Amino acid sequence: MTRPWFRLSIAAAFVVAALLSHSIAHPARAATSSCGIEGVDRIVAIGDVHGAYDRLVAILTAAHVIDARQQWSGGKTHLVQVGDVVDRGPDSRKALDLLRRLENEAGRSGGAVHALLGNHEVMRMLGDLRFVTPGEDESFATAGSEETRRTFVQAAKPEQRDRLLKETPLGEIEMRLAFGREGAYGKWLRTHDTVIKINGVLFVHGGLSLAAAAIPCDVINTTVRRELSEDIDKTRAAPLVSLAAREDGPLFYRGLAQEPDAFAPQVDEILAAQHARAIVVAHTVTRDARIGVRFAGKVLQIDTGMQPAYVQNGRASALEISQGVFSAIYEDRVDVLVGGPAPAAAATTSAGAPVPRP
Repeated sequence: MTRPWFRLSIAAAFVVAALLSHSIAHPARAATSSCGIEGVDRIVAIGDVHGAYDRLVAILTAAHVIDARQQWSGGKTHLVQVGDVVDRGPDSRKALDLLRRLENEAGRSGGAVHALLGNHEVMRMLGDLRFVTPGEDESFATAGSEETRRTFVQAAKPEQRDRLLKETPLGEIEMRLAFGREGAYGKWLRTHDTVIKINGVLFVHGGLSLAAAAIPCDVINTTVRRELSEDIDKTRAAPLVSLAAREDGPLFYRGLAQEPDAFAPQVDEILAAQHARAIVVAHTVTRDARIGVRFAGKVLQIDTGMQPAYVQNGRASALEISQGVFSAIYEDRVDVLVGGPAPAAAATTSAGAPVPRP
């Protein structure tokens, strides 16, 4: 399968050079391992957001990690957002800004926010904008966007100018820059992990295939960072051979959500290779828009279709892990899933429904 990855033209490169000085740097986080975090009393994990800012705020509030003023109130809780904040919905920039701010606030309270990469963050950093909505472009538009677009168009070949003018909405150039290596969001995202392990539980956007599970957690993280930074031209040229974008890589793999129950021995191999007891994945929307439990509680699916423009009957949800109990938090209820007494409806398996990728 091929995907139309964007390559900067000479005209776009001209604009990049002219505007890079306007990018806002974000300080890099300390280079510590996220693959062996232990002793965390409470973990809250959130799946795909896709620009559904209001629902994100609602579920963070229901999970008691932010208060009515949207300030961190989770104390020492570790919040894990497993990627795909961007694309498909208009308010992805607001959602990213919220997570950036909560990173700092949680740290001051002894907690943490782990904003992992999703396949759509990778696509954005590689320049694939197929799933960007008009509202996302508009959120980057400024009073100078018309002039920026004119400069971009005039730098192109004459025969390309009319097409570029029609196909380049106001704010798109600024957004491309913001997710570039020196842009505010691109620089920030390139410091983040692809996979983490807390209290023996793995968190990753797509999942770990048998092939990817053979790669140590820290190596996965450093490899994806390298592919999105110093090796980004190579990654754009051949995305499907990169760990960041290949079909069985940690950001695109769907097997843990879609394989039949007979796949259980392979799940055990994957967990054993990573020295983990369970794995939490998103990326594939569950059939009933409830958090799903598979393979005797070893796989938990937390993409419940938060963005209504993408999943009509979806909902916001959060997975809480505390004192060995896994619970699903919704805006109107809490269901115990694993490790405690649960009604039959809450304990049933919810296998993921295949959805068109990416």
